[in-house]
Amino acid sequence: MTTQHQHLVYGHTRAHNCLAFADAATATATAAEIRALAAAQTWGEARQVQMTHLWNPAGPEYHEPEDGYADDKPFDITTVGAVEDGTWPSMVTKRAFTVLPQDLQDRYGKRQVTVHDGDYLEIAVASEGELVAELRARGYEVTRDDALINLLDGVDLGSPAA
Repeated sequence: MTTQHQHLVYGHTRAHNCLAFADAATATATAAEIRALAAAQTWGEARQVQMTHLWNPAGPEYHEPEDGYADDKPFDITTVGAVEDGTWPSMVTKRAFTVLPQDLQDRYGKRQVTVHDGDYLEIAVASEGELVAELRARGYEVTRDDALINLLDGVDLGSPAA
């Protein structure tokens, strides 16, 4: 059994009704990018949001000003095509494939296949205590943050600007 020194964040994702795990440092930075885009008031502001961990679905390569997305036009993240169809941000439940040890994926997770978004790891909420204990025994720092996990999954991104 190898030991790790990695900080994971996890939580109950409402979209899949299961647990999701992510690298804490990357998760925090990614959430900041999601919040920055969601806070944009105009398409011009949205296009300017710099992304390191994600791609910008409001970027000029997807929404040209001459196609009705002028810089001064009000921006609402919930009307962006990739957000509407659920492809941005990508499913947080995919991250378990890269952050959890394979034996724990096999023991606690079930690979689920989706037609459009690829596979994700479904981890039953009931296994939380045992899985978290195993991770901690292996040297992982594990913190539960349902709000962060759901933000990473694109839940509650906002509503049309009032």
